[in-house]
Amino acid sequence: MNTWWRRICLSLVALFAIVLAYAGLYRWGMATFQGEQRSLIKSAQIVIEILTTAGFGGDSGSWTTPGMNLIVIAMNMSGVLLVFLALPIVVVPLFQQALETQPPESTELTDHVIICSHTERADVLRDELEAADVPSVFIEDEPEAVTALIDDGIEAMLGDPEQEETLRAANIDAARALVVDISDEANPEVILTARELRDDIRTISVAEDREVATYHRYAGADEVVRPRQVLGRSLAGKAAMSVTAELQETIELGDQLEITELRIGRGSDLAGRTIGESNMRDRMGVNVIGAWIDGEFAPAPDPDMVIDPNTILLVAGSHETLTELTTRTVSPTGGPYRVIVGGYGEVGHTVSETLAESGVPHTIVDDGDEEAIDIVGDVTDADTLVNADVESARSIVLALDDDTAAIYATLVLEKIAPDVEVIARANETETVRKLYRAGAEYVLALSTVTGRMLSSLLLEDEEVLTPETQFEIIRTTAPALVGRSLGEVDVRARLGCTVVAAERDGELLTNLGAEFTIRTGDTLIVAGSDETVNRFISVAK
Repeated sequence: MNTWWRRICLSLVALFAIVLAYAGLYRWGMATFQGEQRSLIKSAQIVIEILTTAGFGGDSGSWTTPGMNLIVIAMNMSGVLLVFLALPIVVVPLFQQALETQPPESTELTDHVIICSHTERADVLRDELEAADVPSVFIEDEPEAVTALIDDGIEAMLGDPEQEETLRAANIDAARALVVDISDEANPEVILTARELRDDIRTISVAEDREVATYHRYAGADEVVRPRQVLGRSLAGKAAMSVTAELQETIELGDQLEITELRIGRGSDLAGRTIGESNMRDRMGVNVIGAWIDGEFAPAPDPDMVIDPNTILLVAGSHETLTELTTRTVSPTGGPYRVIVGGYGEVGHTVSETLAESGVPHTIVDDGDEEAIDIVGDVTDADTLVNADVESARSIVLALDDDTAAIYATLVLEKIAPDVEVIARANETETVRKLYRAGAEYVLALSTVTGRMLSSLLLEDEEVLTPETQFEIIRTTAPALVGRSLGEVDVRARLGCTVVAAERDGELLTNLGAEFTIRTGDTLIVAGSDETVNRFISVAK
């Protein structure tokens, strides 16, 4: 029995107890003061009439003694108190609570995205959709979860997405897409249910395990995203930056313009210098369009900004100049080039594979029993890390599935091997800052990668170019800004992001100044943090 019904029952029991007690008092008063006998049932009837002020029946003429009149007056006053106090204090709140705690089981949204179910990474997706003015609704099977979402102003409904009636109530006939992110086993059933109701609904499924993606496609998913694999490749790439001077993945915007993310290593040529002193722009023709410092994004940083070790720079230039710049980000000292991989789940497995493909020596540490594991043990344990000779490694990739364990392992490493670079995976976005404070040099959240991948598939006029980096770089239109210059919009100061380039009539325009005016048909390349890019999208649409 829920709390609401329990309170109703207790209130009724209390009411009956009052009526019964007053009926006994009335019988006693009539016998004592008036010398007349009344049955218990007759007394209860008179008491109810007195308490509800509905009238007093034929007994009112029998109350001739002061004692009986005082009893009736006391009952009458208590009845008034019950009516005027109990209703606003007890009854009204009960009905309000009953209405509030009954979460909705349907939605009236149209042209919306149905998301099954609510997770931190689905929140990232919802933020992206909201910025693009695309409505969405979560389906959750726990009433408390739905109520909490609604209290936060988020559209949600109660139901089991594996049931046809739930998807009908979610208005699947008028939806633009369905995103399924429950579990590897449950996703296919939801997809099959959706296909029964509407065969043309665009369906995107999130797969944790690489081996189940095929079954999601067999069930009818149009797209299957595997964010853990993307995250693993990205973390491995960041580890490879520490041991190689080769340019890693870049975003090609044109024949002579590429964008890449560079992490400044300890002892590198750039560490300790200001951006102006580095001569990146004047001598090499490279533009620094953003910097990520301890979890904070700085758009178009000032030339006087000092480049500290482990600062992550977002730079744009030709392939040749970026290749040259990469050699300056790596510490000039030779070796050690070994990388430790902490955790051998899906992400850790991908990290190991990617490092092996790049020819980077690495040691796998995990408490499992897979044959590929080199050191069996808990990566949060100092003895295990000492056994893995962590001090001789250049970096360690923490590919752990538990954020608390990742934070603890980072703190342990900060104590026993402070010179080893820590590259960490986080599940939740809020963990990113904690890992940076704990001492990690590079952190990327699974929720961020997943949300970006999903939004890139769902938003037709927005393409996420970098789902697997600290920065978000998108290619998007800006119809609301047509006819306005970048100076008028004040993108950097007001929105906190950077317009890197513009595509106009098949031509790529770079080095955009404040006077650049946006025209109809322009496609803009925008860089920033997730928050600042979403801010730009909401203004531009």
